[in-house]
Amino acid sequence: MNQRTTGTTHFGFRTVAENDKAGMVHDVFTRVASKYDIMNDVMSVGIHRLWKDAMMDWLAPRQGQHLLDVAGGTGDIAFRFLRRASGTRATVLDMTEGMLVEGQKRSAAENMADRLAWVVGDAMALPFEANTFDAYTISFGVRNVTRIPDALAEAHRVLKPGGRLMVLEFSHLPSPALQWAYDKYSFNVIPAMGQLIANDRDSYQYLVESIRKFPDQDRFAGMIRQSGFDQVKFRNLTMGIAALHSGWKI
Repeated sequence: MNQRTTGTTHFGFRTVAENDKAGMVHDVFTRVASKYDIMNDVMSVGIHRLWKDAMMDWLAPRQGQHLLDVAGGTGDIAFRFLRRASGTRATVLDMTEGMLVEGQKRSAAENMADRLAWVVGDAMALPFEANTFDAYTISFGVRNVTRIPDALAEAHRVLKPGGRLMVLEFSHLPSPALQWAYDKYSFNVIPAMGQLIANDRDSYQYLVESIRKFPDQDRFAGMIRQSGFDQVKFRNLTMGIAALHSGWKI
């Protein structure tokens, strides 16, 4: 599915060639890899940890399951999954090797090494056979994919029948007043934090802009259905700052 094309897409608020976006996203996450976890805590005041726990609560891992965590570089989701049920396994895939390297440095990676695999790969062309995984997760990564429908189709392909997709992503607040306040915080504070902590304002400016370009909850649910998933539902987190989307391969 990862064919070369001549179309355009967005990189934050910029219009770029589809062929260029993956490399630009790769550069962003290569630059921020060493500070990625620290910045997540600072930007969300630690709330991202509660969102990820909520993701695991809804996913409800079961003994013996094999998870594919896409764009999972530093391992947050994979570690949580492995702690929830015995005999589970997790494969962490990310397009940016530097993110995987940072994940492998964490103590949890050492403690769970026999149940973990780390793979450099593209969400739009997964290097796995069809009907391989029991669960597929992607956390704050799908909005960075060049062609989201291709990534969702690949998720459907590699899941076993009865397998589950779960997406955690920044989303849209239902209240214009709250959205206005959130925008003020995002555009004025987060890039400045990126400059102060990671010495990289531009990458965090892109991340803020990419959130605004991502479809709202209902539109994204529709995209998941169009990719072949059933029983598609979503739950808002923190009033819609983030949202969880769930679907099943029947």
